[in-house]
Amino acid sequence: MAVVLKSAREIEQMRRAGSVVRQVLNCVRDQVRPGATTLDLERAAEQKLAELGAKAAFKGYHGYPCVLCTSVNHEVVHGIPSASRTLREGDIVSIDCGAIVDGFYGDSAITVPVGTRIDPTTRKLLEATESSLQAAIRAVRPGATLGDIGAAVQEVVEAEGFSVVRDFVGHGIGTRMHEDPQVPNYGERGRGMKLREGMVLAIEPMVNVGTAAVEVLDDGWTAVTRDGSMSAHFEHTVAVTADGAAILTM
Repeated sequence: MAVVLKSAREIEQMRRAGSVVRQVLNCVRDQVRPGATTLDLERAAEQKLAELGAKAAFKGYHGYPCVLCTSVNHEVVHGIPSASRTLREGDIVSIDCGAIVDGFYGDSAITVPVGTRIDPTTRKLLEATESSLQAAIRAVRPGATLGDIGAAVQEVVEAEGFSVVRDFVGHGIGTRMHEDPQVPNYGERGRGMKLREGMVLAIEPMVNVGTAAVEVLDDGWTAVTRDGSMSAHFEHTVAVTADGAAILTM
């Protein structure tokens, strides 16, 4: 496993890519409302990326057709924006975005409620998933392990009675979208690769209300919960520094 360590200068370059991603997600979040389509979100993201002079990281990656991944309700990740997918009151939509600035990647995701009438269990799912990401980030420091990150996620999620998706994991990131190491959202403290200053990780809990089992639809991209339960996804690009975690997509 060849982990690419980044210099302080390279981390600052990645912070610029992360800033673009955050601005795009903030813009798209404002478009989430009942009656909007996931293609409306895609168009807003395309326009914002163009305004910011950045390149979309996802479009064309292994043939993926869009700038965003928009995954609604029981869709876990990699949902493809569509004019026929209309958001409704009570839905949730996970929005995943990547951008390239000067050859460096940023990657982040949020899950957004549609409207105001959200089922209490669904709202608890969003809170638990975001809290698990925050717990994982707090575990990041030189000398900690990948198992510390995964355990931090798993402990928060399972304490709420939800399940951590195991078929998809986080990843290293830099001048490529996916670098070593893989970053599971489950594990044992003290186990796995030790974190080193200069590592940059995309940490991204994916959490289901029901079981952890997922399957990919016939489009070859959209992953859904096998039991049809709701799923949420939050992600930040995080650098390992001497002082702990530096979130590059804030």
